[in-house]
Amino acid sequence: MAAEIKPTSNSTNGNVRKPVLINKVDGYTDDINAALIIPREEGIIAVCDDKTVRVWLRRDTGQYWPSICHSMPAAASSMTYNGETRRLFVGLDNGTISEFVLSDDFNRMTLTRDYLAHQNRVTSVKFSLQREWLLSCGKDKYFQWHCSETGRRLGGYQASAWCLCLEFDEQSNYVFVGDYVGHITVLKISDRIFNLITTLKGHSGSVRSLAWDVTRSLLFSGSFDQSIIVWDIGGRQGTAIELQGHREKVQALVYSTSSKQLLSTADDKILGIWDMAAQRIETPEWAENDHCQKCEKPFFWNFRKMWEERTIGIRQHHCRKCGKAVCEKCSSKRSTIPPMGYEYDVRVCEDCFEKITDEERAPLATFHDVKHSVVYMYLEETRKRLLTIGKDKVIKIWDLSSVLH
Repeated sequence: MAAEIKPTSNSTNGNVRKPVLINKVDGYTDDINAALIIPREEGIIAVCDDKTVRVWLRRDTGQYWPSICHSMPAAASSMTYNGETRRLFVGLDNGTISEFVLSDDFNRMTLTRDYLAHQNRVTSVKFSLQREWLLSCGKDKYFQWHCSETGRRLGGYQASAWCLCLEFDEQSNYVFVGDYVGHITVLKISDRIFNLITTLKGHSGSVRSLAWDVTRSLLFSGSFDQSIIVWDIGGRQGTAIELQGHREKVQALVYSTSSKQLLSTADDKILGIWDMAAQRIETPEWAENDHCQKCEKPFFWNFRKMWEERTIGIRQHHCRKCGKAVCEKCSSKRSTIPPMGYEYDVRVCEDCFEKITDEERAPLATFHDVKHSVVYMYLEETRKRLLTIGKDKVIKIWDLSSVLH
């Protein structure tokens, strides 16, 4: 049965810039794990835990009907598609990656080969036509890469935890693998070998999504700790900038190269659109001290000073702007600091609060209610369309013409 499409008006209210819902596909009974908009077509490819790969084409009636519903031997957990060659790679729950070629009319898909890549669920798949590499990671804690011309395995790397997401830079051959414990492994690979470059540690929750700015060599990571970190992999290696705008687990990120905007979604049902062309300030290191660095009152673990001053210790806090260890009284003020990524009010000390200007408080991100908890996103930059998949098992397509610069 065809899933019903419910188009909405493309008009916007006055000068308000916001995403406009133009279509949605519902009717799924199992979790949808990944989907994309077919380049230059009015169509969608989606993979689901119900073991199907479905190609939906938009008819003249405005409804999307499945032109292909292909059954897989296991739950389809991830996918990637190359529009130039019409090659589709589908990662499965049993660790296999199946390669297909789609017909010109998108009414048939032909199996090319199976890659026995993993021993557990394939969580992310990337294809490089330039290198003819198929890259993947899975819950078996492995990152693997294969030759997509021969099907041979070229190499692999074992992480310390489940590998959940993957990004690849074709220019440098750098691979970024996010894992369950919050680390991001940076590798440089070739046809046969890999070099472990570094491990990025900044998240306290699992890294669920990565995005890559190829022009400025910036890596974006979204985590269950509700934060997004911007890692400068290029000129200023080691620089990390935090983006704080979500109040629930961050699930998905995509980056618009043309407009230099980062899109983020979380369990809070909010789509964040971040201006990454703006000048931003690196997050300061949080100082540790035995007493408040403003009033010098002892913290509760500083027994010696508490005894000497005959006082009760107080709790330690941190100013989000300067990073100093301060007490509650010396950090009673709250302020947004968008250049540092804080788009909602955070704790700052008295001195910093006085120094923050109105210009520094001007927002550098906008937030929009998409009315479902998004677990996956896909951005088609050419037509400025965004596809979101929610925990409600619904695929939505948004027009972002008014919000992408």
